[in-house]
Formats: sequence, structure tokens, C-alpha cells
Amino acid sequence: MADPIREAIREQALTIGFDAVGFAAAQLDGAARAGLREFIARGYHGDMGWLAGTAKRRGDPQTLWPQARTVVVLGVNYAPDDDPLAAAGKLGRGAISVYARGRDYHDTIKRRLKTLARWIDGRWPGAAKLFVDTAPVMEKPLAQQAGIGWQGKHTNLVSRDFGSWLFLGEIYLSLALEPDPAEGDHCGSCRRCLDACPTAAFPAPHRLDARRCISYLTIEHKGMIPVEFRSAIGNRIYGCDDCLAVCPWNKFARAAHEPDFLPRAELTAPRLADLAALDDAGFRRLFSGSPVKRIGRDRFVRNVMIAIGNGRYGDERLIAAARQRLDDAAPLVRAAAVWAFDRLAGSRRFRAERVRRLAGEPEPMVRSEWIREPAEA
Repeated sequence: MADPIREAIREQALTIGFDAVGFAAAQLDGAARAGLREFIARGYHGDMGWLAGTAKRRGDPQTLWPQARTVVVLGVNYAPDDDPLAAAGKLGRGAISVYARGRDYHDTIKRRLKTLARWIDGRWPGAAKLFVDTAPVMEKPLAQQAGIGWQGKHTNLVSRDFGSWLFLGEIYLSLALEPDPAEGDHCGSCRRCLDACPTAAFPAPHRLDARRCISYLTIEHKGMIPVEFRSAIGNRIYGCDDCLAVCPWNKFARAAHEPDFLPRAELTAPRLADLAALDDAGFRRLFSGSPVKRIGRDRFVRNVMIAIGNGRYGDERLIAAARQRLDDAAPLVRAAAVWAFDRLAGSRRFRAERVRRLAGEPEPMVRSEWIREPAEA
């Protein structure tokens, strides 16, 4: 017989606006903990030192919060209503990951989690804590234990109902509730996600080397992007959806209707030349309420310069955008601009530009007919 408290919570969660609800015991199996240890031991976490620093709490919900007995795992659908990779490869334009084209999902989901937690506490008073990717929680293994989906070969969660497109949040409860059956692995022999990765970031199925991942490189990595990955990044300026988008289980996904997750027009294939001109105030205005804002202007414009460098050779509009950033106050941006300018203008022109700057000569005039939009833009 189903636990009546659990089923009441599930019904209320769906009423509030969550699309998937599952219950798991507040503990992780040994495989999840071992996988985390291996990930860190191999250095796959790269710059993300916080992963190593919080490994003990991350691997055991009751170390994070000793009173935890049950984890309510909640998912919200954010599936796009068009091809998520449509912007990839558009010269002169930037590609932003689907999840970051609308408002920051952390804010939206946290509001719903708080509403649900208050509702639970009003009926079954007791301690509760809620999380939205802001604490050391291994949310994908917990989601699999709660029956919401399974971790595919790309290590992301896959759902039979929502494909690759679920935001997750958790409520830890001191209530001991009956767990849902865990979800099994339904990837079979498919390896589309592994083969789609532009930078070969998967050393094996279910293993990710974040140091090679475009999402990591454009979001988490604070330094200059290694040369070996720059061409493969293409025009991706924040995140990457390739491994998610090719999953066959997406055929069951339904387009999200949550207004906060609908793409903003100005973040759907924006012009790279416009983004390159952003100062800090302009960056903050454009990305107000967006998850992109958290990486800051300098890292973002670094990404834009890499995308510009992957544009069409000789494109004078993009060359002019890269030239503007050669004198940027941020060393990170300047370094990326040097690479972009050299790629688009050629070494001879780059050397001439360097000589001109050393001589203190004024910037040369650029004929207006050279600065035209590429046909693909």
C-alpha cells in the first residue's frame, strides 16, 4: 500500500508546477560515492576545487544534514520547442545553452521548493532543507534512486518522459517515507551522446573529463581556454547542448511552457560583434536575471572572442570586433582577442597591427563596404 503522506506530497508538488516527483532514502549507494572519488582522483574536476573540498558531504546526505531521512527529488521540464542546436555553426552569431536562454532556473525552482516545504511543514511539522544546485548534493544519483530517470552515458540525467531536459531540486526531510523504486539504465548499446561531443570529453561511457567539456571550459574555467579546444568550441559562448540534444529519448520530450524558461529573443543566436562590445555595465544589463551573469563580463567576452576567432577568415566586421578588444583592460580578454584577430586577419596583418600599435599610429580607417553582415548571420 502506498504511503499516504508521500502520495499527498507528490500530488501537491505536481499542483505547484513540478513535472516530476520522486522519493529516495537519504543515502547514496557505494557506486555513486566510488564514482565521485574516481572523478576527483583523476583530476577530471579541473578548476572546480569545491567538488573535492565537499566530497564527503556530497557523497552522504546524512553527513550534509544528519537529520535527513528522505529526499524528495523534484524536476521541472525545460525542453525547447525548436532544434536546440539550431544556433550552432551560425557564423557571426553566438550559441547559448538552452538552459541559459531564459531566466535563472535557480530562482524559479527555489520559489516552488519553498512553497512545497511550507505546505509539508504545515501538515507534518518537522525539519526540512531545500537545495537547487547550490549545495554539495549528488542530485543525479539521487534522482535515479527516486525513479525520475537514470544517468546516461554522458553522465547527465535522462527521463523516459522528458528526455534530457529536466531541472532538478531537492527537499531533505526528517520524515522517513517509503522510497520509490529506482530507475534502471535504458541506454542500451546507444552511444550517440559520446560520439557527438566536439572535444571527446568522455574517456568511457558514464565517465566525463570536465577539463575537456565545452560547458566546463566556457562556464567554470577561469583561465584562457587551451588552444587544443578552441576550434572545437565553434560559436558556443555559454555551455554546450550537443550530448543532450542527440539523445533518442528526447522524442518523448514536450516543449516547456514555464514562462521563465522561454528563450529571450536577445539571447537566441545573438550577434557576436555586439557582444564583443559589452562593457561591465552593458553585460550586467543584458544578462540581468540570467545564469550567464554569474561568470562575469571578462570570462564571457573571452568566450565571445573564441567564437569570433572561429568565424569566417577575412570577415571585416568580426576583425574590427576583435581589434577593439586588443586593448581591453582584462588580460583574459586581450589574450583571446589576439588569438581571434590572428585567426581572422592572418599573421601578416596581425604583425602589421602590432607594429602600428607599438609605433602609436592611429587606427586605420575601414571601408564601410568591408563591414557587412556575413550571409549566414
